[in-house]
Amino acid sequence: MKDFLVAQAYFAGWSLIRRAPHRVADSLFEAIARRMGKRNGKSVKRLRSNLARVKPELSPEELEDLLSRALSSYMRYWKETFRSPDWSRDQILSTVTVSEEHLLLDPINQERAVVVALPHAGNWDHAGSYFCAKGARLVTVAEVLKPRALFEKFLEYRQAIGMEVLPLDSKAFPELLKRAQDGKLIALVADRDLSKSGIDVNFFGGIARMPAGPAIVAIRNNAPLVTAFVSYTTRGIHVDLRHVAIPDMEDEEARIKATVQLCADSFAEGIAAHPEDWHMMQRIWVDGDFVERR
Repeated sequence: MKDFLVAQAYFAGWSLIRRAPHRVADSLFEAIARRMGKRNGKSVKRLRSNLARVKPELSPEELEDLLSRALSSYMRYWKETFRSPDWSRDQILSTVTVSEEHLLLDPINQERAVVVALPHAGNWDHAGSYFCAKGARLVTVAEVLKPRALFEKFLEYRQAIGMEVLPLDSKAFPELLKRAQDGKLIALVADRDLSKSGIDVNFFGGIARMPAGPAIVAIRNNAPLVTAFVSYTTRGIHVDLRHVAIPDMEDEEARIKATVQLCADSFAEGIAAHPEDWHMMQRIWVDGDFVERR
């Protein structure tokens, strides 16, 4: 019953936000961002801590200003997620700019596999909508949320965009390999994996752990690997695409680890340039009181 009530309240809020005037929605989500900052809950404290690692040179006042902008960016993501089902194709296309767009459009147009790794930054659903509108057969994975009805709602939302969404379970990785063999675009958020299968990387002067999935799919399918950093602009988003030169090594494990590090280095460049758009409100570094996730 509790899950049912939570889901229904969420759906009602989603419906109201879709119908609200732009200024009302903007003011509401900005107010929520300010409220989050004042409450200083666990997720806000973690975001502050993560941003402090990214920008250790900031004074306490400057860090709080960055945190405020990061919370506004985070709530912008949710506002646009709620409202984007009503966007036209022209609105989606006209609000996106892309660097090195050929890195994805060439394999998309040739119906060849390409793997995209990206961090939790900007609005990656908006970026996915853009490339689906450009003809991408995009496949991704998503963690199964509770309540289940909420997961189904997000599944429906992303399927409407044109994405195929696989639930994050034991079957997901073999299915991703099959989709890559079918020449599809595999897009994976890849800046956090605290499980035993995660790869330790050097990241902003500390050891963080990131998933091996994008590297493995690209290597085993001989597919190009690209990183994407999504940042906000006044009108929409900018997607910075970068080719990852996968090292030529005989040992696959070493090759995977080296490739994940290259992805981490690319993520770091994007985050350093646009830290306010990195929505990492969970642990990522594995020092201190870190406890490995099963």
